[in-house]
Amino acid sequence: MAKSNKQKRSHGGWQDRLADYVLRGIIWTALRLPVKTRLKLVGWVVRRLLSPLLGWHKRVYANLDHVWPDCPADKRRKIADQGIDNVARVFIENYDVPELLQRGATAGFGGPGLAHVEKARAEGRPVLFITGHLGAVEGARCAMVARGFQVGGLYRPLSNPFSNAHYAKNMHQICDPVFEQGRRGTMGLIKHVKSGGMAVLLFDLFSSAGETIDFLGQPAPTLTSAADIALRTNALLVPFFGVRHDDFFGFDTILETPIEHGDPLDMMREATRRLEARIEENPGQWMWIHRRWKPERQARRQRKRAAATTAP
Repeated sequence: MAKSNKQKRSHGGWQDRLADYVLRGIIWTALRLPVKTRLKLVGWVVRRLLSPLLGWHKRVYANLDHVWPDCPADKRRKIADQGIDNVARVFIENYDVPELLQRGATAGFGGPGLAHVEKARAEGRPVLFITGHLGAVEGARCAMVARGFQVGGLYRPLSNPFSNAHYAKNMHQICDPVFEQGRRGTMGLIKHVKSGGMAVLLFDLFSSAGETIDFLGQPAPTLTSAADIALRTNALLVPFFGVRHDDFFGFDTILETPIEHGDPLDMMREATRRLEARIEENPGQWMWIHRRWKPERQARRQRKRAAATTAP
């Protein structure tokens, strides 16, 4: 009799090893090419070859239908193509850190938050930069590092341990300290920030443990971790964005006005509002392939909560 539920395979076996060999081969080949050619080629391969296999376009369309149901078909296709192309570029950019640091050093850099960050650095006050998966995320961090900001971070490890080894190495190469997501990593990040350091957190991933905040008009569970850490360490909470140019090669790093300390949920609502504004301005630069809303799961959770509150 067939099993009704598929067992999840453990990671670290031959399948992961084989997948990593293929990935390393693609990366090695791409890095032999001039940077602009490399980005265009990897973007094309992921957009035209991998996306149909992985169902990424379908996922993007589902997300767009959820938040912008009246989006015209041609705009919908453009957002999907650009969003997937951007994911591919972010991925391969991380494997040439010296080039990304060099590009970041000459990229546009500024915004109304820069003066606040400079003042905090002079006073030894910690700074927690907050952003979403939009545009040149690591490029913006490289732009800050290239200008003398020691910006640490927290990263989510890949499920494939062989691929995660070189992925994590790149995170450290940009700037230390970098911590792996989890209780131990979070405590390390808090210690670093509390001592007067700077760090980056991305807040726009689905988390069932998060508080419900409307994102692009639809409820999305959002962790308040960034606000909680800022309050705990008295860190300046600064939204920042690496907005790509029309050629998707150049980018500007924009530091926005710090978010005022207060209720953590209100702080994250404001952070969400800032990200929404950037997405609405540059919709093709956000990571639409992420299942940010998961409306079916949210509906199930709401039904369970309702049943629990009405039970005798």
